[in-house]
Amino acid sequence: MRDPVLGIGGMNHFLLPGDGERSRPGEAERFGVYLMELLVNGLLQRGASRHTLEAKLFGGARTVQGFADIGAKNVEFARRFLDNESIKYVGGSCGGDQGRRIEFQPSTGRARQFLLPRSTVEPAQPVVRRPAPVDLGDVELF
Repeated sequence: MRDPVLGIGGMNHFLLPGDGERSRPGEAERFGVYLMELLVNGLLQRGASRHTLEAKLFGGARTVQGFADIGAKNVEFARRFLDNESIKYVGGSCGGDQGRRIEFQPSTGRARQFLLPRSTVEPAQPVVRRPAPVDLGDVELF
């Protein structure tokens, strides 16, 4: 995110978990809003104008098959945040199955993306537990 008039900006990197059975509904989204507000407020404190802010989005890859698509939910959250805050979306690269490394130059708005190697992690297989041996007492063979 940046203010193109002042040439200042910053980045967030977050992975918002889904609302699991142990979390309160909406807890992950509140965390994401908090992080985004820190970024926006940090820029405003340095003189940026909310009306000129623009953002690029990168990420949201599904790097490990077999798990929930948390990346897509993160991208959905980020796009919704930009819409709700009337922050102009100016580009990026989202989705896919490869992680990314991003270099960002706030003064120019230039962002470079480097795709990371695909993950070779296989989802964990369930552990099959054998029943404990039953103690039948002592046996003496002749």
